[in-house]
Amino acid sequence: MDDCLFCNLFQGKIPTTILYRDDDCFVINDINPVAPTHLLVIPINHMTYIEPFSDEEFKVITSMFKVARNFAISEGISDSGYRLTINQKEDAGQQVPHLHLHLIGGDNLSGIG
Repeated sequence: MDDCLFCNLFQGKIPTTILYRDDDCFVINDINPVAPTHLLVIPINHMTYIEPFSDEEFKVITSMFKVARNFAISEGISDSGYRLTINQKEDAGQQVPHLHLHLIGGDNLSGIG
């Protein structure tokens, strides 16, 4: 999608540092982190909302969670704890209409939404 921020980041139309990529997803730092570790795991193919997903598309979600788990381990936050969040639609706080998984940790998150 030409007007999608995350699609444009992945395609290099907007500069960013991609920390990881595979066939299903890529990882970047959140530009407004709420904790020392705040990464976004984003599907390469443009997906917006979970409701219409086929079984095949749900495999991408599984891949995203595996990548997030591996980053939690490599970032050293797996033992102390971390949060995985997918916001869906405006009332939930989804700001970019492209599915993405937040990996947040490295601090006590009890006071963070």
